[in-house]
Amino acid sequence: MLVTVHASRGSVPREAGAWMAVFGQGAVGTIGGGHLEFQALAQARQRLAGQRGEAIVRYALGPALGQCCGGDVQLMFEAVSAADAPDLTLRLRPYRTPVALFGGGHVGHALVQVLLHLPLHITWVDSRDEIFPPDLPSHVVCEHSHPVHAAVNDLPQDARVLIMSFSHAEDLDVVAACLVRQRLQQDLPFIGLIGSRTKWATFQHRLAARGFTAQELAQVTCPIGIAGVSGKAPEVIAVAVAAQILLTLSSESGNSLIPRGAHTRA
Repeated sequence: MLVTVHASRGSVPREAGAWMAVFGQGAVGTIGGGHLEFQALAQARQRLAGQRGEAIVRYALGPALGQCCGGDVQLMFEAVSAADAPDLTLRLRPYRTPVALFGGGHVGHALVQVLLHLPLHITWVDSRDEIFPPDLPSHVVCEHSHPVHAAVNDLPQDARVLIMSFSHAEDLDVVAACLVRQRLQQDLPFIGLIGSRTKWATFQHRLAARGFTAQELAQVTCPIGIAGVSGKAPEVIAVAVAAQILLTLSSESGNSLIPRGAHTRA
C-alpha cells in the first residue's frame, strides 16, 4: 500500500508528495513519524488485509490524534503491486537541485557525505586523478577536468556552485569562470568560495584586475557556511555549508526544498 501526503494545511510534519510504502511487515519511507504515521500504518495494513476505505483520508493534527502541530493532512492510500514498479520508479523519483562542488580535499569529501542525503544532484569536479571515492550513488557524478574551470560551462542551469579546490589559483579561475557565465546567462543562483575574508579581499583585487565589477563580485559568497557555527574540522564546515545550500532552496521557493525553475532528476 502506497501512502502519500496528498495535501496539507498549516503546520504539518511533511510536505505534499512525501510517501511511504507499507508492506504486511515493514515499511519504506516516512510521512513524518509520530501518531499520524502510526495510524497511517495501521490503516494501510487493514487495507492490505482486505478492508475498504476512501482513497483520501483527512487527519487533523490536534489532541485527538496525539499531535499538536495544528495543521491537517490529507493522505492518499493506493494499493500497488510488482506490476506498478516501473511507473512508481518515475512517480517517486525525487526532484534534485543541481550542486557543483569543485574540490576533492578533506572538506569536499566530508561535504559530499552530507549532501548526498539531501534532494540534490551533485557534480563533483577536480583536476587530479584518483581523487574520488568509489561506490558513490548515481546522483553524485564525478568529473575529472583539466583545467578545472573548464567544467563551469557544462554545469546545469540553476546549479549552486561550491569552490574549494586544493589550489588558490584554481579557486580563482573557477570563480572567474562562474562570473563570466553569470554575465551571459545569470543562471547560477549561488557561488560559494571557501576561505577567509582576507582570501576574498585578495581575490577581489585580482578579479577586478580581470575586469569584473563590484556588482559582479557581490554575487560571490565568501566565507561560506551559515553564521554562528564555530570549528574548522571538515565535518563541521560540511554541515554549515550544507545548511547554507538548503537556505538557498528555501528562500527561492517559499520554504520548500523544491526550488522554482529547472530541476535535475536522478
